[in-house]
Amino acid sequence: MTPLAGRVAVVTGGTGALGQAVTMRLLADGAIVAVPYAVEDERERLAQRVAAVDRQRLILQTVDVIDVKAMTAFAEGVVAGRGKIDILVAGVGGFAGGSLLETDVETWKRMLDLNLTSAFSVAKAVVPAMARARYGRVVIVASRAVVPPAGGFIAYTVAKAGVIAFTQALAQETRPNGITVNAVLPSTMDTPANRTAMPDSDRKGWVPVEAVADAIAVLAREASAHITGTLLAI
Repeated sequence: MTPLAGRVAVVTGGTGALGQAVTMRLLADGAIVAVPYAVEDERERLAQRVAAVDRQRLILQTVDVIDVKAMTAFAEGVVAGRGKIDILVAGVGGFAGGSLLETDVETWKRMLDLNLTSAFSVAKAVVPAMARARYGRVVIVASRAVVPPAGGFIAYTVAKAGVIAFTQALAQETRPNGITVNAVLPSTMDTPANRTAMPDSDRKGWVPVEAVADAIAVLAREASAHITGTLLAI
């Protein structure tokens, strides 16, 4: 039997480079996967990758994941249609460089919204259903680059460091409800965006998105019941 057969997952950022790898892996493991998305071209690319036999287990809907009310409505729709949500992968994020002196308020707020507020919003929407069911697996995507906190991209550093603190605090809050909360901390991932942004970089140490998806899939399984509050560097 596939390890996630019958499980229902919500994957935010599920149409991006890492998100598609996660969505494909969870589908391969037997899960039903619901993806709130924002970019239509990304949705099309994901839909084309999913085999026809698996499309009945893929739910795609336009949602602003930073909007708690919109995410809550999406989560309630998934529960109404599929009966539950077992797994949440919070993968929405974004990067901006710049020191304190180079960072304007708009960039600061955008990094907090994309990386930290998005994690709060989706957890706020999904965790109540998990708590009622007394079962859940939450995996949040943070960053190896901010451990320890680094300079040069201060808004991103602070936002992702906040994600780590959020993960560990939420793990303590949800432990009595049978919910685990962990974070994966990838170093530089091999994505089209990173290749474009760093065309002259040595990519030997870059992490394939499939490797990150593998780690997330392990943390999403029932057998990972005793792993919570963990920061898994990849």
